[in-house]
Amino acid sequence: MDLKDLIGILFRQPQAAFTIGGIESFKESSQRNHKKGRTRVLQFMELIADEKISLRTGFEKGSELYYLQRLHYLDEKPLILNHNYFLKSAAEGLTPEIAEDSIYEYLENVLHMTIVNSQRIMTVEKITQIDEKYLELDANDYNCMAVITSRTYNGDGVMFEFTQSRHRPDYFSFQDNAIRKSPLVRSDF
Repeated sequence: MDLKDLIGILFRQPQAAFTIGGIESFKESSQRNHKKGRTRVLQFMELIADEKISLRTGFEKGSELYYLQRLHYLDEKPLILNHNYFLKSAAEGLTPEIAEDSIYEYLENVLHMTIVNSQRIMTVEKITQIDEKYLELDANDYNCMAVITSRTYNGDGVMFEFTQSRHRPDYFSFQDNAIRKSPLVRSDF
């Protein structure tokens, strides 16, 4: 380890803490971390799930969906690239303007949806050209990133969202609170 690496570790950019075990919007997370959050919609379209989208997302083939590509900034630094699919019937009226503010706020406060649970998988994947471009990554510095894929369900048990969130590895930490269940007492009688 040379002096440059040591200085980089000592004076590293403070990471924002994102929770794995809870469901919170980017806007809520920004506020909790005392950071200025901003979202930019890069792409917004309506589409019908074909077989490929169905296999990837879990939405039934033929489902009407909104597809969004969003870039989340913290303190004006682009740090998260989201690929979102929302079930159109559950997120009726979604617009790019709503997506730049808070989709969950719209779903809960305007459409009165109850967001209940999210199944998540966290992986580490190679960066793509899109990641490199929008997240201002240099493949020579970071060749991989944290990726969280989630399927989120409402109070009616309907999956209304599939999201892949691609996070810069140098700015984020993920936290959870794990609780150990009491081991079963085994009786040999």
